[in-house]
Amino acid sequence: MRRMLNEVELANTRRKLSELERLYEAHEHETGGDEELREISMESLKRLINQLQEEIIWSEVHQTARR
Repeated sequence: MRRMLNEVELANTRRKLSELERLYEAHEHETGGDEELREISMESLKRLINQLQEEIIWSEVHQTARR
């Protein structure tokens, strides 16, 4: 079962998400280097971004439902 994030954790998760989204965009525009490695890194970043988005949404929905 998931644990609902408290306000501080939620704020930190939003900050991390924002940083990861910026990193993802930077990697999208990157050229040169190992293309396969870049693709693997992008997939990993995208999975982490999706996970954080889900945690934020889940916590927001359950916080709203508790009020």
